[in-house]
Amino acid sequence: MPSEETIVADSSPLIGLARIGQLGLLPQLARRIVAPRAVWAEVTGARADAPGASEVAAQTWIEVLEADAQTVAPLRILVGRGEAEAIALAQRERSAVLLLDDLRARKLADRLGLRRMGTVALLGRAKRAGLIPKLKPALDALVASGIFIRQELVAATLNEAGE
Repeated sequence: MPSEETIVADSSPLIGLARIGQLGLLPQLARRIVAPRAVWAEVTGARADAPGASEVAAQTWIEVLEADAQTVAPLRILVGRGEAEAIALAQRERSAVLLLDDLRARKLADRLGLRRMGTVALLGRAKRAGLIPKLKPALDALVASGIFIRQELVAATLNEAGE
């Protein structure tokens, strides 16, 4: 049963989850999954053969929304377009949780008082919800697919999950 929250997703978590075949966890964990138009374009529009592009494009449960340009403009000074639009959408919908991995964007979200989590935390949540039996194979698959995860984060997450 998904929670009542909305997840506003940035590009890298969508790509990472698609690469490891776990994109379907998102609608199982939240009522709504939102991607800003810039994130959608970045993931699905760059190249049809880009990692995760076809998997993300096929998901009818991802709601693509426009972010307010006036809200995005000052954020663009600090982070990329996709991150700025995701943050702007999360500001508009205060109950939302930002799903993003970029360090600068995470720090900005924290300064703005927004709720956020990364791909690793999302996978931890999926394990706690019984949606995946083990966390380690998912984390290993992310790393094997080229996603960088700090070893300290992997160890702490696995420890917390009892693995």
